[in-house]
Amino acid sequence: MHIALINTNRITPPIAPIGIEYLAETLTYAGYEPNILDLCWEENWQGAMDRFFQGNEYAIAGFTIRNTDDCVFSTRHSFLSDIFEMIDYAKGLTNGLIVLGGVGFSTMPDLILDACGADAGVTGSGEHALLELLQRLETNAEWGDVPGVICRHGKDWVRNPPRFISGIGLPPMQRNRVDNRRYFREGGQAGIETKRGCSWECTYCCEPLAKGLQVCTRQPHGVITELRNLLEQEIDHIHTCDSEFNIPILHAEQICEEIVRSGIGERLRWYAYCTPAPFTRHLARLMRRAGCVGINFGADSGDETMLQRLRRRYTPEHILNTVRYCREEGIVVMLDLLFGAPGESSESIRKTLDLVRTSGAERIGVSTGVRLWPGTDMATLVQNGALRTGVSGGKTPLEPQYFLEPALSSDIFDLIDRLIGDDERFFFFNPEDRKKNYNYDNNEVLMGAIAAGQRGAYWDILRRIAG
Repeated sequence: MHIALINTNRITPPIAPIGIEYLAETLTYAGYEPNILDLCWEENWQGAMDRFFQGNEYAIAGFTIRNTDDCVFSTRHSFLSDIFEMIDYAKGLTNGLIVLGGVGFSTMPDLILDACGADAGVTGSGEHALLELLQRLETNAEWGDVPGVICRHGKDWVRNPPRFISGIGLPPMQRNRVDNRRYFREGGQAGIETKRGCSWECTYCCEPLAKGLQVCTRQPHGVITELRNLLEQEIDHIHTCDSEFNIPILHAEQICEEIVRSGIGERLRWYAYCTPAPFTRHLARLMRRAGCVGINFGADSGDETMLQRLRRRYTPEHILNTVRYCREEGIVVMLDLLFGAPGESSESIRKTLDLVRTSGAERIGVSTGVRLWPGTDMATLVQNGALRTGVSGGKTPLEPQYFLEPALSSDIFDLIDRLIGDDERFFFFNPEDRKKNYNYDNNEVLMGAIAAGQRGAYWDILRRIAG
């Protein structure tokens, strides 16, 4: 039984679709024959789809949605209309089930399915759900109750709870199902997962909704195998795609220890997303020995009251200590800030900027306005009327919607601009000054740097070329 896997992500710089690779290798390992259509490289995607489907009968046409929009308050660029056009076009080319998946899809699956008319979707991890769905189709068995699948029952979409698996049960990943060399050449980095899910419940974050509240880890030897295969393709700059690499911290230490033992850490330069706590000097030292050169910490705020309102499980002191550990071990640090949540004030912004300045972080990203993802606590407060003002966008259910503290909305951008001044360590999303907007989507400066040979995390590439 054949299955088509279609990558709809066409943003630039290009990001390799590791979700599709993980799916394809899992299905192949189980004896199926997945074919991948990577629309990232196709100037004429309609023609590419015509050629791909011609003469082929697929039981499932699986479309992955990595991003729904650019997640930037000042641009609010949605990618969904283009993706829906691709899905609609495919309906005229195949009689197979149209099934959607991917992290972006999993943030709002009901809304997306309603809008595009697909047959079903897979939320969260897709490998085992899609495999079981194929097995049911192969035997003409009922498939509407497959764990992790969302399908229509009457007028409503019903989500089947996923079957919890303590570890990510992936076969050895060869990473040869898409053109990873080209992605590295034109995108500057490759991704890898060491775990999925996030056990934290921050008020605004969609990660637990998209990937699950229970953290599923990979065996370190599987991660090493995948890294070796990427190195054999001369891909040596890696970014972890985990929600937070250091949760749980013991697993992060085990991954680093295995990289060090394998000897490949000397050939790697890798980056990670982490939270400021739990984080220790020991972990920083292990990460550096394993080849980590940069960490992006989602700090959000340096004001203790705001951190509590966002339900972040660390303090300003944790941020300072963690940055110090990294700098002492030779790891470059990026701190990401999020201003404009309920209760934000000019004083909390000043306090935060003072703290991150003194932290010694090499770069600080400033985002203004909180993206309201359906199902998060903050979006629920808006839906229930508890937050009556401060909401912008969202005129249609799929349009990106944001919250910006109304007490600051008239001058928050000018305030941040004044407080940052000419400090070049800051990346700032400012709608009034496009030169200060570090949106990665179609960033010509970034793409030029990659074309000239720069590699690594995008924030670090921009840091290096600025220097």
